[in-house]
Amino acid sequence: MSDNASMTLHFVEKGAGRPVLALHGWTPDHRLMLGCMEPVFARREGYRRLYPDLPAMGKSPAPPSMASSDDMLRAVEEFVDRTIGGEPFLLVGESYGGYLARALARSRAEQVLGLALICPLADAVEPPERRVPAHQVLRSEPGLLDSLDPQVAEEFDEVTVVQTSDTARRFREEILSGLDAADTEAMARIRQRWQLTEGPEDGEPFQRPTLIVTGRQDSSVGYLDQFELLPHYPRASFATLDMAGHNLQIEQVELFDALMLDWVDRVAAEA
Repeated sequence: MSDNASMTLHFVEKGAGRPVLALHGWTPDHRLMLGCMEPVFARREGYRRLYPDLPAMGKSPAPPSMASSDDMLRAVEEFVDRTIGGEPFLLVGESYGGYLARALARSRAEQVLGLALICPLADAVEPPERRVPAHQVLRSEPGLLDSLDPQVAEEFDEVTVVQTSDTARRFREEILSGLDAADTEAMARIRQRWQLTEGPEDGEPFQRPTLIVTGRQDSSVGYLDQFELLPHYPRASFATLDMAGHNLQIEQVELFDALMLDWVDRVAAEA
């Protein structure tokens, strides 16, 4: 494992081989992607997984010059230049990380071998513009919320559709841990200019194997807006999982792993 503090972006590295860049969402850190991607690549050898913390999140600083999503994208571009160079790579993005990943796939269409989007933020960037279902809990373990710290229970209950001991554990370890580490002042500054100047789908369609997986009960970004992205990704598998919200990777683990493995194999078959 590499934990390179000298880079602009703090990151964790696992394995060796074909690079895989995994971008987490808004506020969490690299642990969100590490927790869901490592079980996938435990079943596929020959991949070098890179898990950066985006600026203002985790251990990555955000200087005053970091003031927009355009700046965030530039930081990711620089990270690719420093750690991957011109080598072809696989790209994964979750939520806001999916927004940046789509833009990166546009600018590096010849270098990105395949794109996987997990509950991605679509073109409706601001919450009032999104088409989302009301939050609902479809499975709840009796007494679970009462057993949690009140603050943890509140945040867990706000977004989680499948509320079990295992999803609560992973929420604390992979998601809440990052929320606690975020630089909220810097994030508020960036949030004022959240829309990318150039849309991720501006330009030619992305012609490589793609996966877009969404949660049917995702009350954060929904699933309808993501469906509208399909014309730009003619090689995309699109899945909307029932009993899954914005953290579908911890709520529908077997389906998530199967879809990700299929995507990895589709990319490998052409790479």
